[in-house]
Amino acid sequence: MSTLVARGAQLFTGVDDTVIVDGTVVIDDGVVVYAGPSDSAPRFDHADHLDADGCFLMPGMTESHAHLSYGNADPRALNAVPTPIAMLDAVDNAARVVAAGFTSAISFGSAQGLDIALRDVIASGRVPGPRLLANDRDLGSTGSNADDSGSAKIIADDPWTIRREVRTLAKKGVDVIKIFLDGEALSTQAPPGVLTYTDEEVAAAVGEAHARDMRVACHARSAAAVKQAVRHGIDFVGHANFLDDEAVDMLAEARDRLSVGPGVAWEVALLERGHEIGIPREFAVSKGYQLEVDATIASVKRLREVGVRVTVGGDYGLSITPHGTQGKELEYFVDLFEMTPADALLCATRDGGWAFDSGGRVGTLTPESVGDLVIVDGDPLADIRVLQHTDRIRAVVKDGTVVARHGEAIRRPVMATG
Repeated sequence: MSTLVARGAQLFTGVDDTVIVDGTVVIDDGVVVYAGPSDSAPRFDHADHLDADGCFLMPGMTESHAHLSYGNADPRALNAVPTPIAMLDAVDNAARVVAAGFTSAISFGSAQGLDIALRDVIASGRVPGPRLLANDRDLGSTGSNADDSGSAKIIADDPWTIRREVRTLAKKGVDVIKIFLDGEALSTQAPPGVLTYTDEEVAAAVGEAHARDMRVACHARSAAAVKQAVRHGIDFVGHANFLDDEAVDMLAEARDRLSVGPGVAWEVALLERGHEIGIPREFAVSKGYQLEVDATIASVKRLREVGVRVTVGGDYGLSITPHGTQGKELEYFVDLFEMTPADALLCATRDGGWAFDSGGRVGTLTPESVGDLVIVDGDPLADIRVLQHTDRIRAVVKDGTVVARHGEAIRRPVMATG
């Protein structure tokens, strides 16, 4: 790998909300070796220089609730997509996500179980995309939100059956498993608050996964489900919309080993655009989605007060939340959760990066961190919405290699084999 230098821009390292007015980032052999004031930057005789004059330099972001194989379809049709088409969709979606500035992603499930292959072809450089913690099909109980008509998810009941399924996922090579702890307001059989796994079943899933070096993500909307997740050591808590005092206290005590992704984009989009898929706003409100958004706003405020990491990622990949629009999530963090733009960026960079890799190598521009860099033609700290305009993202660098320019991922030629 060559040495890459980006010089002469506002620099946001992702460590805190500090901005260096005239900053330089140097990436050598895929790793950051310098990020700081330009006048102190080391000089290299042979380096590639990126045009960053007048731009904003920031770390790559992490999509913490990714469904890369979801083909931007009606949510009720996701399971009906033939596997070969879903894989093509996944490749296209990965390119859109990385071009939007998200250089890492934590999968929350793949309808056809495509993440492992997708992770590997991205890592090989064959297709552009974020580095990926691969999942597979979701795991749920009979009668859970995972067990809807036409479901392609894994339905498993009782601790030993669950252990067997987790072992099968380990054999396939997944990094993360996802389980449903409670339901969804649109579900006729498992609304939020109805626990769909017993404590013994959750303990079996998490224990087996952790014993095999896999992490566990969950769908948990209610306080009861969140408490179950914390009690049994789940790593990525998805949603956490409705929290009581005990749930907040438990999350605070466990804040050094887990993260929470509210995933609010799905609810907001359903309220604003649900009519496009035959779900009028009045119906979504009657099912409790406005109440859910309001509760999430209150919950996120409480989580931030007690120091729980809140990450960016909102069930993108549906027709009303298409891939490539993940930057919209940061606007919700500012407008709904009343964060400063800097705080929203820290959720997307530093905190999401910690969730991906607690060793601290992802999500910041510091020596020894991975060489991920986003060059923005504009200032997200003045207007966070600039990140929604991928043509304003001048370049995206992952592991020291430019993988996207002006909103378009770079597909590199692959040498034929055999």
